[in-house]
Amino acid sequence: MQEPITINYTRDGDDWKLTATRAEEELSASATGLIAARDKADQLVEKLAAGEEEKTVVHLLDGDAFAFTDAYLHARLSTGTGTAAEPAATEPAKSTPAQVNGTAQANGKASATESATAEDSGAEPAPAAEPEADVAEAK
Repeated sequence: MQEPITINYTRDGDDWKLTATRAEEELSASATGLIAARDKADQLVEKLAAGEEEKTVVHLLDGDAFAFTDAYLHARLSTGTGTAAEPAATEPAKSTPAQVNGTAQANGKASATESATAEDSGAEPAPAAEPEADVAEAK
């Protein structure tokens, strides 16, 4: 089994220093911004594992993988001002009375939830809607 490549990121003011390590090999670089540092890490990995199809890479922020993931996702989702991007405003979907009551119909037939509710209450479920007759046939 091959040894994983470890990339450790450390903050240096507004810049990031990163060190890629595998076995006895070590490469270093720096970049402005965490996203640029992550891109630079890919370049270091290619140098350390040239020609290998599968590589295992572990990204660490001061030795902590969770901290790196958290910081990287925040950087990717930020608007560039240091705050998280606001989700697009959308109008909430309108609910039908059947959806509000927890029942739904598909193709004129009661759903399993509606059928179970009707059976539990002792009431007969409503019959499925019949398709309307073609107007040309009626004449």
